[in-house]
Amino acid sequence: MGYPNVHFNPEKYDDPLAFNPWRWKEKDLTAVLSKTFIPFGAGSRMCLGADFAKLLIATFINHLFRYRCGHCQKLTPEYEKAASDLSSHDPPLVLAKIDASQEANKGFAKEYEIQAFPTIKILRNRGKSIQDYNGPRQAEGIVSYVKKQNGPASAEIKSAAIGTEVVGDKNVVVVGVFPKLSGEEFDSFMALAEKLRADYDFAHTLDAKLLPRGESSVAGPLVRLFKPFDELFVDSKDFNGEALEKFVKESSFPLVTIVDSDPSNNPYFAKFFDRPATKVMMFVDFTGETAESLKSKYHEVAKSYKGQGLAFLFGDLKFSQGAFQYFGLKESQVPLIIVETPDNKKYLKANVEDGQIESWLKDFKDGKVPAHKKSQPIPAENNEPVKVVVAESLDDIVINSGKNVLIEFYAPWCGHCKKLAPILDEVALSFQKDHTVIIAKLDATANDIPSDLFDVQGFPAIYFRSASGKIVVYEGSRTKEDFISFIEKNKPTSHGEESSTKDEL
Repeated sequence: MGYPNVHFNPEKYDDPLAFNPWRWKEKDLTAVLSKTFIPFGAGSRMCLGADFAKLLIATFINHLFRYRCGHCQKLTPEYEKAASDLSSHDPPLVLAKIDASQEANKGFAKEYEIQAFPTIKILRNRGKSIQDYNGPRQAEGIVSYVKKQNGPASAEIKSAAIGTEVVGDKNVVVVGVFPKLSGEEFDSFMALAEKLRADYDFAHTLDAKLLPRGESSVAGPLVRLFKPFDELFVDSKDFNGEALEKFVKESSFPLVTIVDSDPSNNPYFAKFFDRPATKVMMFVDFTGETAESLKSKYHEVAKSYKGQGLAFLFGDLKFSQGAFQYFGLKESQVPLIIVETPDNKKYLKANVEDGQIESWLKDFKDGKVPAHKKSQPIPAENNEPVKVVVAESLDDIVINSGKNVLIEFYAPWCGHCKKLAPILDEVALSFQKDHTVIIAKLDATANDIPSDLFDVQGFPAIYFRSASGKIVVYEGSRTKEDFISFIEKNKPTSHGEESSTKDEL
């Protein structure tokens, strides 16, 4: 299958690597367009080279996709329509696609840590600045978002009418108030606006009287963050780069993030799990008789812990099924509170009452609550060649067994995992008489995994833990012979030492 691409033949076109999207402005493009060639600046295109993205474009929206991905196919017509509309912008704004399933492009996806498809990245300054695209996925919304990203990172407010329009009452808006539009504080603000422009709206003004809320007599420099929840605005005068960024990110979240049918809450919920804080989440049936009293008490407790490194969420059972699946929760446990710490440890209080919220959270803070582990039941029988491991049996079979264990972390829906299964069966049968070796598998979607031991970022992930306790990731070919060779080389010798081959790995 052929893809349209950008053609820069230096023998045919002057200085093909110069940034000049207007080179075709006065040209008759019908003479040069073809199925495999669309000149730069002439419309939508497919970019199959990572270096192109790094080298050429000032603002370059890069859409990484897999050809057979259903979500990618749904996005593609919208993305291409947006590309066509944006090609007429002055200067042209370029949208590009990279098929991440192509072997030549896998390095690009790995370099930018692409974990899911489709993923859209914004590249600026010849690839030196890279941001995630968090905007709409319909053509009209993409066009609006990209145009905004191409303009100034911060808009100047010169009148009260502009101030009211920019701040509005539905979004988080960060406004800098300055006595002059220069100086260290102004530069720090503008640098942050450029860095976070994909996530927040920024503006600046010389007159606080032009702003719709807050003390109007201040001359600045200060930053006023407007938000459509809680106290509606909050000020800061700390222009240190890290402190200012922390202020914006922390202040732009509600005290309690709500998960329900209201679409205006979706942006906060989408970012909630990216926060570095310990996450405290309460899930309730919003139609239940106690929902309002639980919500009121939970909000009260959240307020008492403000500034103590906790992020709070209050979710409706009906709209929280993804979280229930991720944490291994059951509807019979509602109302419940689950806490997740930055090191991925979880703590659960099921069937909680409003009078227990405060005391249980205090016990958690005091270290009196045991960790909760998501685990499938331990199998009553485990007689197959490849042993089934769950979170509750991981220590016994893998960590503390004193055996040499090759373990696969898999997902039931993973095609590569299904293809690997019969091969691991053969490997297990090959070691059937060697009681020092275990071949095992664990469903990583249904069991917690200790992230300090196993870094599972995709499926299948395969690790080997030797009898002496050394853990090595398997990165070889997925053949019976290669697995057997790897195990033989990496298990301890009769003297209890790993071979030199393993140390080299």
